[in-house]
Amino acid sequence: MTLKKDLISIKHLCKADVEHILKRAESLEDVARGERSLDLLSGYILATLFYEPSTRTRLSFETAMKRLGGTTIDLGSIDISSVSKGETLADTIRVVEGYADCIVLRHPKEGAAAMAAEFTSKPLINAGDGAAHHPTQTLLDLYTMKRESKLEGVKIALAGDLKYGRTVHSLVFALSMFNAKISFVSPPQLAMPDGIKNDLTAMGIEFEETEYIEDVIDDIDVLYMTRIQKERFADINEYNKVAGAYRIEAKYLTGVRDNFIIMHPLPRINEIDPDVDDTPYAKYFEQSFYGVPVRMALLLTLLGK
Repeated sequence: MTLKKDLISIKHLCKADVEHILKRAESLEDVARGERSLDLLSGYILATLFYEPSTRTRLSFETAMKRLGGTTIDLGSIDISSVSKGETLADTIRVVEGYADCIVLRHPKEGAAAMAAEFTSKPLINAGDGAAHHPTQTLLDLYTMKRESKLEGVKIALAGDLKYGRTVHSLVFALSMFNAKISFVSPPQLAMPDGIKNDLTAMGIEFEETEYIEDVIDDIDVLYMTRIQKERFADINEYNKVAGAYRIEAKYLTGVRDNFIIMHPLPRINEIDPDVDDTPYAKYFEQSFYGVPVRMALLLTLLGK
């Protein structure tokens, strides 16, 4: 493993690292489901610091830690913490490292996790920093593809908010390790940033761009939907121009491949109709669960267990 202390970006992992974590996650699925008990992290404490809202990431980290016999402490709402008094992130991290063995941080500012890691000797995991990185989401996304469709050589379309979506920004770099063929589907104003596309081209990764899901849906293994993120727009009028740009309904899925799946990092708004939930292609709730064994595997790795 090249991963020594922190996980800030998926770029800090090589393919062997990713495969190690995914393999270990598979061995922990029954523990994640509560079918077998492990106490490998008994006596360890995980601190969760979320400066932005979270449901799946925060709860799955807590579940992962507790399924392994550890305990968690939570910063709670920043409105009732010393952050509201003006405490800096650096000072908060310095304080929290005295209480916990590992820290999970979500923050609205890009680069916050990397900066925070400089102020602690404890392992720090980036749970999302602005529109930049979300490496543990990427790991569970890869695991979902491996378990439910295919990973090596996958043909995948990333659809929706590709400009601000940190999940897809992290994911494209990981997909480059597995010889993926990628389609970007978005309105022009929410296209994948040029910097990321230039990096993919430099790595020899194939990708195409279109505004229309129907251009690609019958020739892909995975459709990765994302919501249009209202909170990332400085101008509400710009948001209103693209809100509801895409909506998948069950009737659109008649010509898809046998191994086709639909993924979504959640929460969804209206981009996937509820009638899709009952099709064999809907895997976003399984995807959400897979965050538990994947984060269990990561915690064990970072804590040397």
